[in-house]
Amino acid sequence: MTRSTALPGLAVALAAAVLVAGCNSLSSDSLTLPTIPPPSFDWLTGGSNKPGPLPAVTTRATASVIWRAEVGKAGPGFAPAITPDAVYAAAQDGTLARFDPATGRTVWRINAGQKLEAGPGAGASLVVVGTDKGKVLAFDGDGKPRWTGQVSSEVISPPIVAGDVVVVQSGDGRIYGLAGDTGKTQWVDPRTLPPLTIRNSAGGIETRGGVFIGTAGGRLIALASETGAIGWDGTVAVPKGSTELDRIADVTSLPFIDENEVCAAAYQGRIACFDLVRGTLLWTRDISSLAGISGDTSRIYVVAADGSVQALDRSNGASVWKQDALAKRRIGGPQVIGDDVAVIDVEGYLHLIARSDGRYVGRLATDGSAATAQPARFGGGILWQSRKGDLYAVTAR
Repeated sequence: MTRSTALPGLAVALAAAVLVAGCNSLSSDSLTLPTIPPPSFDWLTGGSNKPGPLPAVTTRATASVIWRAEVGKAGPGFAPAITPDAVYAAAQDGTLARFDPATGRTVWRINAGQKLEAGPGAGASLVVVGTDKGKVLAFDGDGKPRWTGQVSSEVISPPIVAGDVVVVQSGDGRIYGLAGDTGKTQWVDPRTLPPLTIRNSAGGIETRGGVFIGTAGGRLIALASETGAIGWDGTVAVPKGSTELDRIADVTSLPFIDENEVCAAAYQGRIACFDLVRGTLLWTRDISSLAGISGDTSRIYVVAADGSVQALDRSNGASVWKQDALAKRRIGGPQVIGDDVAVIDVEGYLHLIARSDGRYVGRLATDGSAATAQPARFGGGILWQSRKGDLYAVTAR
């Protein structure tokens, strides 16, 4: 993104654009921009929404669809939830469905009775979705209603089922812990938003009894899921600049977690890796990202705000390779698939980049629409939901 010097006028334009778009994430002290397609603010400043041409590719890897299933139209805030014996997915019209993870066969499909804004989250016996009115709707593994909870604002990301607690992020910045058996509020993290933020529809990740969530203002927090106590609060990026637009430094994507480390990326900020238990900062690298990161045992992969895909050394953040052939394709967050890194562009093409050296080695056409969220690891492949409403389980070789 190129920073403008005419920022007072641009700030007014930002506010007008959000109001025209009907964003319901306004509060008395903050303004939340709707989720925007990386890597730029062109849609706010008059740039073209049309992606660049498909780059030439010398095919060395082949992506194949294992199965495909229809769900319904969805947007940011929706992502499939994966458990050992089920895949759950939801759509804006209220659809909630369970699929067989091996075949994609529909096990059941219901309508939640309300339009949905985010979800689902799932555990062994609970599936949870959220609405733009702050309703949190829980169902059992057979699709039968369990309870309805309430948070203070719209549910902006898939709820996290963490043991006996459901963790929910609301559009006003608060994080709630709801009892898994009743939906009653167990705890609230009364976090406040900066004056101007980017809507974070990614959610968080649960592991070891904690939930790791990136927030506005460049923070990565580790919460105890049962109590909401802050285990640690790490700085991914520090907001800086002379205007509120310049000071946006939000973590807008899922962290990457392994046994010992957790890493996160901030827009107009940097990538930072922390010790998983103590929260000690291990290293940082000045790379801005809206789309997110993934990783393997030796590298972190990031889609930078300029549209490039980059690989960094896990031990110190040093550059390993950079691939910018897809910079104008408005690609989403990366995910490891076999020997490659996969990204999905705004027209639904899956692109493969070799993990070893960053070569652009393959692509696969899907339904012509972007993914609603960063693809998830799924067996030996990946799984994602398209905005037109399809689930794709894909492998590569």
